[in-house]
Amino acid sequence: MRVTTKGQVTIPQQIREKMMITPFTEIDFVEEADRVYIVKKKDGKDTTRKFSNLRGIGTVKMTTDEIMALTRADN
Repeated sequence: MRVTTKGQVTIPQQIREKMMITPFTEIDFVEEADRVYIVKKKDGKDTTRKFSNLRGIGTVKMTTDEIMALTRADN
């Protein structure tokens, strides 16, 4: 892996997937002896699950076709 002229590196996809690092995930660099580690910040927020608490609370009793008809209705 090579550092770009802007000081950037690409985190390999398999590591991003394993560590659930998505766009806008906050990370930190930790130095120990002669090594540097990348770790996800512990801020109490999990941006990958921001809507999980809303799952299943919808109360609309309409079919998809009825909803689509409403969104396409000419006023």
